[in-house]
Amino acid sequence: MRNVPLSEVDGVERDVLAIATDYSPGFLLDWHEHRRAQFLYGATGTMIVDTGDGTWTVPTAQGVMIPPAIRHRVRMLDATTSSLYIEPVAVPWWPSSCVVVEVSSLLRELLLVAADLPAAYDRGGRDGAIAALLLFELSTLGSLPLHLTLPASPDLVALCRDYLGTPEAGVTNADWAGRVAMSERAFTRKFVRETGISPAAWRLRARLLAAIPMLRSQPVTRVATSLGYASPAAFSYAFSHEFGMSPSAVGRREGISRRQ
Repeated sequence: MRNVPLSEVDGVERDVLAIATDYSPGFLLDWHEHRRAQFLYGATGTMIVDTGDGTWTVPTAQGVMIPPAIRHRVRMLDATTSSLYIEPVAVPWWPSSCVVVEVSSLLRELLLVAADLPAAYDRGGRDGAIAALLLFELSTLGSLPLHLTLPASPDLVALCRDYLGTPEAGVTNADWAGRVAMSERAFTRKFVRETGISPAAWRLRARLLAAIPMLRSQPVTRVATSLGYASPAAFSYAFSHEFGMSPSAVGRREGISRRQ
């Protein structure tokens, strides 16, 4: 199915419903939730998924697992997507929070085929076998560390969301502590307690995540400069160390996706 609202087919008695959707550049799919689990794949572009307790950046040709009944929103940056909406009873192993995953070549091909399946496909024939293989492939995918946990306190959440909008390299712990009227030491302790990492490490990851959509259209040198790095080599090292992939690999994925 293509460009079909989930609400029109959600009641169809099938474990897996596949829907491919095209979005306009910068489209915001605002806060919502699904009864079913969702696997959201970006064939082109970048997606940014937010929930109440975190944010996940999904590069081109990767996907994100979204649990059922989790309120979330998705910002589409030139994204063409394929979604699988799955009955929760069919995936008892599904993660309890969002997870960005490395999508296999086989799964990409299956998603292309699944987009042409009708909602009420034949469960006993070829279409049913495709749906079963999709579920098997999903269960084998490895996770990618492309996320940030948000703190629980509203004042700290506001700091983090502001920073995600403008991830400037010069911001310090003292700056953030001053904005919430706390000592730097007390602020740092509270931030680590609520997120599991230091404010400086959180801001570093936020800047590196911000690089992912930029790398789709800009050379590494320009991205490094924009994010305050002294050299492309320093940026590339930080990016690779944080995410286990090189910045150039992100750009290559976009090129590959446009040729498919």
